[in-house]
Amino acid sequence: MSVVTSLVKPTVRNRATARRGAPNVVRRETHAPDYVVLVAVVALTAMGVLMVYSSSAMQAYAGSANSFAIVGPQVVWGALGLVAMMAMIRVDYRRLRLLSIPLYIGAIVLLVLVFVPAFNRVVGGSARFLQVGSLPAVHPAEVAKLALVVYLAHWLAKRGTEVRSFWKGFVPFLLIYVPLVLLVIAEPDLGTASVIALTGLFMLFIAGGNMAHLAALTGLGVTGVTAFLLHGYQLERIRIWLNPWQDTSGAGYHAIQGLLALGLGGIFGAGLGQSQVAGGIALPNASNDFIFAVIGEEFGLVGAGIVIALFIILAYQGVRISLAAPDTFGALLAAGITAWLCIQAFINIAVVVALIPITGITLPFISAGGSSLSISLAAVGILLSISRETVERGTWNDASADRGRRNGRAHLPRSGRRPLTSG
Repeated sequence: MSVVTSLVKPTVRNRATARRGAPNVVRRETHAPDYVVLVAVVALTAMGVLMVYSSSAMQAYAGSANSFAIVGPQVVWGALGLVAMMAMIRVDYRRLRLLSIPLYIGAIVLLVLVFVPAFNRVVGGSARFLQVGSLPAVHPAEVAKLALVVYLAHWLAKRGTEVRSFWKGFVPFLLIYVPLVLLVIAEPDLGTASVIALTGLFMLFIAGGNMAHLAALTGLGVTGVTAFLLHGYQLERIRIWLNPWQDTSGAGYHAIQGLLALGLGGIFGAGLGQSQVAGGIALPNASNDFIFAVIGEEFGLVGAGIVIALFIILAYQGVRISLAAPDTFGALLAAGITAWLCIQAFINIAVVVALIPITGITLPFISAGGSSLSISLAAVGILLSISRETVERGTWNDASADRGRRNGRAHLPRSGRRPLTSG
């Protein structure tokens, strides 16, 4: 686009309003959203529905005589998520600043309600899900991810260069960040807490946070989790991760079956649905935590590589959107959403290939999990809303001039401080 997004023009309605003597309200120039992100996310979602059905159909039929018992709700949640994504594309993302505090408080309330026996639903020993009456169960931690990203983007953009200060930046950041992380850890859900924690640290880093503060918080967090928050079964997971073959039919069973499934797929895979036939690998949690192993088994290295490539594309385009965003809030919001989705994808895939100990988190857009799918799609809608106002800077990694320290806003690293032109 040849004009800088920060230049605004009145719409026909606004000009008519101005003629009537009302204040002249203007809207920013917009263009088409980033179709690369849109195509990548829709492709991942479509693949997710296919793989959830492939990995769960026989199990669902054996349990309820309905092979769509698991994939059916996934389709419904996916449709709701796509509607939310399309709606958010059309909404000015700046309006989220007005909702940032209510959204954050709502996330805290939902996380607290998880510990009320009348509302929670315990899965795998963790009180992760909130269920009210006959309504579908939701995972409040998914709401917490979006709430933290939106509120931190608003707060960091407003705080500006004060984020480097200990008392005015780091301490208030801790008051926002720590309660969400601790509530999720207390469920206990260390995997989701790790995603939230890493996303928050990443946002503070790109906003110009003091590296000494970040290093100290990271060290204290790792030490605290290791010393006080790791329970017996979590320590067992670490021990088994180091050598899963020492207990092939017990604690190491999940990790070994995941690796065997990937190996069985070879280059091109055994074929769609073949993981459920005789001779296939019996894979626990196949439709959620270990769905990447099913992809590897049925579509081989090629299919698994396509999934990884789509997430890399999402990460690359998300960085571009952040760097070309018209304001600091949009840049931080785009970076936070991109970091959240890609960090979670990395952790899920790393678990399946035995790079890290087993954690119970979903693969975004692909694993079974209604609240995860719908909220992730809504977050992508926000990212695409920001992409509608990105500005061409001449090179892909030029940042907006409104992010310099002289403007009192948060600093984002960039290649230089060239003045912007409207040509």
